[in-house]
Amino acid sequence: MTEIIGRCYGETSPTKISFISKKTPAVNEYVYLEYAGKTVMGIIDNLLRGSFTLSDDLLNEDTIGKIVQIEGDNDQYIRGEVSILGDIEKLEIPRTPAPIGTTIKRATLEQLKKLFSNEKGITIGHVLSQPEVEVKLDVNKMVSRHLGILAMTGAGKSNATSVIIDELLGLGGTILVLDMHSEYGKTEFTNGKKKSIPPKINPRDLNIFEFKKLCNVSDGATNQEKYLRDAYDYAKEISLNGSEEKRLFINDMITFAETKAEELENAERKNNSHIDAVNQVAFKLEDMKRKYRSILDSTDVSDIVSTIEVGKVNIIGLSSLDEKASDILVKHVLTEILNRRKNFMTTGKGKTLSFPVFSIIEEAHILASQKRNTRSKSIIGRIAREGRKFGVGLCLVSQSPKSLDSESLSQLNNLIILRLVEPSDQAHVQKSSESLSEELLKKLPSLNVGEAVILGQMTKIPTMVKINEFKGRSIGNDLDIVSLWKSAKNEEESRLQKSEEYLDEMGL
Repeated sequence: MTEIIGRCYGETSPTKISFISKKTPAVNEYVYLEYAGKTVMGIIDNLLRGSFTLSDDLLNEDTIGKIVQIEGDNDQYIRGEVSILGDIEKLEIPRTPAPIGTTIKRATLEQLKKLFSNEKGITIGHVLSQPEVEVKLDVNKMVSRHLGILAMTGAGKSNATSVIIDELLGLGGTILVLDMHSEYGKTEFTNGKKKSIPPKINPRDLNIFEFKKLCNVSDGATNQEKYLRDAYDYAKEISLNGSEEKRLFINDMITFAETKAEELENAERKNNSHIDAVNQVAFKLEDMKRKYRSILDSTDVSDIVSTIEVGKVNIIGLSSLDEKASDILVKHVLTEILNRRKNFMTTGKGKTLSFPVFSIIEEAHILASQKRNTRSKSIIGRIAREGRKFGVGLCLVSQSPKSLDSESLSQLNNLIILRLVEPSDQAHVQKSSESLSEELLKKLPSLNVGEAVILGQMTKIPTMVKINEFKGRSIGNDLDIVSLWKSAKNEEESRLQKSEEYLDEMGL
């Protein structure tokens, strides 16, 4: 028999009711009401305990103790609020409020499993108040409508990301991780294989417009653009001819610019503006080479997007690069993925990509910054707006939500929010997300490690979840500093002892 835990009282609305109870329900517990011919689901938002006898002006501790001893629990009541989630069939909010006195019953296991099951879903964890009820996320909605994983440091962000990757691998998913701190390079996943991709771009794969941005050639500098384009065409022709001599693409561009400058200097009729323009191109190419040689050093590098393998998690570790180099690489890779998916699904011409890709960007606030204009921010925003049409999914992972570009954040229709304490982080997320209610916002600071609020189109209703512990091997956890210190000290003492023994043997 279903347990009745209380009854409606006072004023009710279609979305919120107050109830009184002599039971002891729990915050975040799921309940249901039956009225207007429907079974309506709800969740308990908050609770207050009170006494019929003990008024607020009774301030004598001994008197309170004696009354409690005599009356016991019979004198106490529970008062709370329930947020209406909708009817169990379609999750539509009723048009009329619940009648006063309507019984509130604890949700059954069958009802909860119906709410959180999904045939094509992946298991992320279980309902916080009901450990026996698994929460499954709709993969199609998660990938096509994009995802944000937000948390303060140490709240379980990396674990949540790893669980999702592993679950997607179990479905044969293709994932690209742009790993700012190279956390995932040594992670072992239980449901699939990983591939590490070197953070290198073949300069031949950059187009002239990307070279313009890297060289800081402005749109109005038509002469500079002309000579940069000529240098690019020259270097590309040499590269495609397959010269046996190992050459650097950018060096060939510089050689062309310097040779052209010399020709213009020796011409019978000098054109100083053109001489200055080609010299500027040579200087800017040298500057670009100095700044970005770490990612643009050779044409021996494979086309980075073509190396993505289907059904695997493809990881590009960016920890060896500075922020500018990371920004350039991420912008190039994401642009190519989107363009090739567009080509595949429309004309079929040019370079194509035949399978959807779910791109996960760690430390996303660095590349999609609220305050700084990065090169990759525009393509991240573009994928957030257009990617669903072409099978390009996006997941932004950040431990500093307030620093994350609000436009990109607002396009994420699914959120996994672990513990967030700082008010500015909370406010920024709430401003960018229509789904994050005031009630859910208040719960974020009290979440324990691994607990999260999950909301969006990938789940039928917003819910509090205990995320599963990642079953594979991960290096993303905090270091055991004490053990590392102890080990280093022991090694140093051992080294000194061996050194002293050697000196004794030598008679020194």
